[in-house]
Amino acid sequence: MVWDQLPLPSRIRSALQRTHLKSVREVLSLPAVDVQRLTGLAQPEVHQLLTVAAAVCRRHAPLTVLQLQRGECRRCESGLRLSVSCPVLDGLLRGGLPVGGITELSGPSGAGKTQLALQISLSVQYPVEHGGLGAGALYICTEDSFPIRRLQQMISEQAILRSEVPPSVISGLHFSDHVYIEHAADLDSLQVCLSRRAPVLLAAGLVRLIVVDSVAALFRSEFQTEDWLERNKQLLTFSTMLHQLSQEFTTPVLCINQQESHGAVGSSSGPLSSSVTPALGLAWANQVMMRLMMLRHQTTVSRGDQSSTLRRLEVVFAPHLARSKRDVGVWREGVRGVPVLE
Repeated sequence: MVWDQLPLPSRIRSALQRTHLKSVREVLSLPAVDVQRLTGLAQPEVHQLLTVAAAVCRRHAPLTVLQLQRGECRRCESGLRLSVSCPVLDGLLRGGLPVGGITELSGPSGAGKTQLALQISLSVQYPVEHGGLGAGALYICTEDSFPIRRLQQMISEQAILRSEVPPSVISGLHFSDHVYIEHAADLDSLQVCLSRRAPVLLAAGLVRLIVVDSVAALFRSEFQTEDWLERNKQLLTFSTMLHQLSQEFTTPVLCINQQESHGAVGSSSGPLSSSVTPALGLAWANQVMMRLMMLRHQTTVSRGDQSSTLRRLEVVFAPHLARSKRDVGVWREGVRGVPVLE
């Protein structure tokens, strides 16, 4: 840390240079009495030092109560939701995904997780009055290639999926131009994407949704079982980056996760959510604000000329939701709720 760059009197800067302290964060981590002992400064000077150090570390200017009441803080839009483009699922989620924090969508292969993520990547592009956020999506693939054909099919069927939206609004949206696809083959490339490319897209207002598909792939492939401590450190670094992006840009983050099976995945009467556990354990679970689980029935449902294996989307935990679930099907136009089967 170059102490000369701080807006402090020369006496205080000189005192800091004589200590072993190397950053303002180190200064703030110490009690005021220890700072005074190390620097030899008077109490008012220590107070001035701590005030300046806190201002340097603060990412955002402080807000007044009046500003909060007037809604002048974009990053405090806690009530804003991103619709998933299905009234049944929006009802389950009380309007959709929260704009702040990490939402995890877990489930076995073929459950429909990527299908729902693609649908949300299109939903975010709608204006706020139609459940979107008026911006694109950053879609980060870590294992499989991006399903571009399926995305194009869903785009062509938007008028059916979103029949409540005026056709002029749908035709005016260039969906495929606003899904920014990144492929991360290892943790280093994922970190580069989140630390360099994502902030640029978010700051420019080009995207307002981050999707990671999937979060477990890289951590499973790069670490052995005995490397659990290093893996947990990397998980914490990864989740911290996601939280910072979500909070700074008021952006929902959707992470698709794999599952570890401990028995039968489902039965003819429905899925057994207790028989599967999301991957990466408690180290990852503690970073998630809302956990959703999607499982498959062995039942098939039909609608018109289409049929679909029945799925169930379940809220496992969330600070604002009770544990509940809804049955859904995957159709040409996307993921939609189906009547509850008795």
